[in-house]
Amino acid sequence: MKQPLVDKIYEIADRLARAAGLDIVEVELLGGGAARLLRVYIDKEGGVSHADCELISRELGAELDAGDIIPGEAGYHLEVSSPGVERKLSRPRDFERFAGQKVKISLREPVDGAKRYEGVLTSFVDGIVMLETPDKPVAIPFDLISKANLKFEW
Repeated sequence: MKQPLVDKIYEIADRLARAAGLDIVEVELLGGGAARLLRVYIDKEGGVSHADCELISRELGAELDAGDIIPGEAGYHLEVSSPGVERKLSRPRDFERFAGQKVKISLREPVDGAKRYEGVLTSFVDGIVMLETPDKPVAIPFDLISKANLKFEW
């Protein structure tokens, strides 16, 4: 029930973000009743500003309210922010964009005997994520990835 609503919100947010030169990274609808939280993560080359978050919050909130997209009398709380330094990688274009960065990847099924990898993302081509680990290069099919994040180095 929740996923079609999240998909609809993503479509609206993506249209507004693209018009502002931004990307939607993720949309989450959490909780229920008066405690519902709609969290939208935005990004752009060079990072997002507070003004970018305010713009998307204002425009998205207005459009969702005008269209009564999120049903219920209790309403919701809208939070728009940057995905942070250890952002989630979920779409093919995320893997293309962050080539050269250090990542952590968890898999649904083992590849070369392991379900977790850390290393430098070297490329994403034809559905294969290439990762340079401390031991050896690893080719990971995109559809086996259950979770992937950038790995921030202090």
